[in-house]
Amino acid sequence: MWSGTVAFGLVALPVQLFPANRTTRASLRMVSGDGQPLERRYFASDDDARPLESDAIVRGFPIGDDRFVVVEDEELEALDPDKSHEIDLSRFVAADEVDPMLFERGYFLAPDRGALKAYRLLAKTMEEAGRIGIATFVMRDTEYLVAIIAEDGILRAQTLRFHDELRSPEDVGLPDLGDADAPLRKEAERAMKRLSADDLDRSHLRDRATKRLLDLVARKRKAGEDVVELAADSAEAPADEVDLMQVLKQSLEQADEGDEEATTDLGERTKSELYERAQALDIEGRSSMTKQELVEAIRAAS
Repeated sequence: MWSGTVAFGLVALPVQLFPANRTTRASLRMVSGDGQPLERRYFASDDDARPLESDAIVRGFPIGDDRFVVVEDEELEALDPDKSHEIDLSRFVAADEVDPMLFERGYFLAPDRGALKAYRLLAKTMEEAGRIGIATFVMRDTEYLVAIIAEDGILRAQTLRFHDELRSPEDVGLPDLGDADAPLRKEAERAMKRLSADDLDRSHLRDRATKRLLDLVARKRKAGEDVVELAADSAEAPADEVDLMQVLKQSLEQADEGDEEATTDLGERTKSELYERAQALDIEGRSSMTKQELVEAIRAAS
């Protein structure tokens, strides 16, 4: 869904971004009693119930007392961050420095062709050091703050909430809890021991609410109860399922093949292209090398 470069210092690592999360929750669509899909329309609260056309709708920022500052589309576009295909990795911090409450959505980072060696090196170094990277990047005209995490040789990115989005116990108004009662604490410890397990049973993570809904739908469909048919032109084709781990595996294999292929045609590349490759491999002294020296250094590093 996005491709670009992880950049820090003199290192530039070409990567591709894949969503690590997907929703499996059943969704309901609003329809009329005879099965016709409904659409959302906008009406002015003081108008005569006529729906507004799209060109009559503008955005406004509320400033209290039923007043708004109107912001035009062109003004919003001017505020958009500069389009970039670079993940700007600005800090490495200890893994326990990032509160899990900051995590929002997860992605896999896969190496692009020719970047497998640098990818593996960065993932291994970060994992052994117990460090995660803090970076920013732009996707679909929105700037995101992300944590780059190495785990089992794979790099993943977690978009982060901004710090002022988190609420504290004081914000919620929790009272002073005082000390725990000793007998009750011992009973709690015994209960925890009875319910403790070495591994997390994945069956406990299933969406039981969705299963109950799907079971209800299956029973009503089998009985022919309340089944209505949508108009043919309103039916939506289901999205194809994608095995993300298989995609990531294939990407790693292709990157490996790309590394092998790239070393065979280095002589046909320009010096600028060779320099970029040497930069990705973090080859020392590359700025003063001739084209042939760059070719030999890249082959040795690959």
